[in-house]
Amino acid sequence: MHDAIDLDAYLQRIGMRAAAAPNLATLQAIIAAHVAAIPFENLNPLLGLPVDLALPALERKLVFDGRGGYCFEQNLLLVAALRAIGFEVSGLIARVVWTRPDDAVTPQSHMLVRVELAGESWLVDVGFGVQTPSGALRLQPDIEQPTPLEPFRLQHEDGRWRMQSLVHGQWLSLYHFDLRPVPLIDYVVANHYVSTHPESNFVNNLSVARTLSDRRLSLRNREFTVRRPESEPERRQLRDATEIRHVLEREFGLRLPGTAMLDRRLGELPDGEE
Repeated sequence: MHDAIDLDAYLQRIGMRAAAAPNLATLQAIIAAHVAAIPFENLNPLLGLPVDLALPALERKLVFDGRGGYCFEQNLLLVAALRAIGFEVSGLIARVVWTRPDDAVTPQSHMLVRVELAGESWLVDVGFGVQTPSGALRLQPDIEQPTPLEPFRLQHEDGRWRMQSLVHGQWLSLYHFDLRPVPLIDYVVANHYVSTHPESNFVNNLSVARTLSDRRLSLRNREFTVRRPESEPERRQLRDATEIRHVLEREFGLRLPGTAMLDRRLGELPDGEE
C-alpha cells in the first residue's frame, strides 16, 4: 500500500502556513485547520459510489478534488499527515452512541486516533460530523477539557473509555472505545458496512458538517443548522436540489461530484432529523 502523503498539498488544503513540527502546538493547529477546511460528508454512499480508503484515493478526493469524507477517510488522511510530520500515531475504533441510549449496543463503526507526544497520550478525531472535537484531548479520565467550542471529557471504567461533550449544560456521550490499536483491514470491513448496507444511515441520508472556530454547520437531508456556543440552534429547511447544492458549495466549500444522479438524490431527500 502506498503510504507517502503529499504533505505540502495537504497543509495547503487546510490552510496551514506555519512550519509543521511534531509538537502540541502543531497538533492543535492541524486539528482546528483540518475540521474547518475539509467537511464531513457522505455523498459517495448516498450516490451508491465506492468509498476507497487507499491513501492515493483519499488524497485525490479530500485534498485535490475539493471533497470531504467521513470518519475513516478523514482520520486515515490525518494519520498519514501526522506520521509524515513525525508524530507517533495509532488508529482506534469506537461504537457510536450519539443520539442513542448510553448503554446501546452498536457496531464498531467509527475511527479515532491516538497520538503519543512527549510522554503523554492524546486523542484526536477529525471525523465525527456534527460533534467533531476541534482540538486534541489528553487521554486522561474525568477532567473537563476545553476546545475552541464545547468542553469534552473522557470517562474510563473496566477498560472501556467513553467520549463525552458538554452541550447546553448536559454531558452527552459520543462513543465508547478501548485502546487496542486497529489494523487497516478492520477499518476496511467497517467502511464496507457503513457505505453499502441498505440500512446504513450514510446510504439513506445526507449528512454534512463543518466545524469552524466559532460555530458548527450541519446539513441533515434538507435541514441546514448553525450552532454557536451558548445559543439556540438556527435551523432552515432547504426547498429543493438547487438550494441544497448552493448550501453544499457556499457554506461547506464542497466541489460537488459531476454526476447526473446527484440532483435526483438531493431532490428525493426527506426533511432533516438528527
